[in-house]
Amino acid sequence: MVVIADTSPLNYLVLIGHAEVLPRLYGEVLIPRVVLQELLHPNTPPDVASWIASPPPWLTVEENPQLPPVSAANDLDAGEQAAIALAQAKQPDVLLLIDEDRGRQEAARRGIATTGTLGVLDAAAAARLLDLAVALQRLQATNLYV
Repeated sequence: MVVIADTSPLNYLVLIGHAEVLPRLYGEVLIPRVVLQELLHPNTPPDVASWIASPPPWLTVEENPQLPPVSAANDLDAGEQAAIALAQAKQPDVLLLIDEDRGRQEAARRGIATTGTLGVLDAAAAARLLDLAVALQRLQATNLYV
C-alpha cells in the first residue's frame, strides 16, 4: 500500500511527538512538494519546522501532480489538492492521510481511501505503539479542530 500525507496529519503527529508511528504502521510515506513547502511556512510551529528541515528517511517528497479540474477541488488548499492528486495517481492500493472534511469528501468521490490524525492514532494504539489516552490529551493541547 502507498501512503500519502497531507500537511495536517504530519503537523499534528510531530507536535504531539508521535510521527514515529507512521513508518511503523505504513513504512514509507509520500508527500507532494507543496506539502513540504507548507510545512516550511514561516508560521509553522518550531518543532514541526525543525522536523521537516531534516526529514526522516521514511518520508519521500514527490513532485506535485496535476489535479484534474473539479469544482469541489476549488475549496481545497494547494497541499490538499496535491495530496489528493498524488493519491489518485498512485491508485488503486493507496491510503491518503488527510484531516480536512472537504478534502476527505473529494478523495472519497475519487475512490481514494482516507484516514486522518485520529485514525492514525487509533491504528497506532491498536498496534500498541502508543497510549491513546495520552496521545489524545496531547492533541487536545494543539489547535486541531475535530
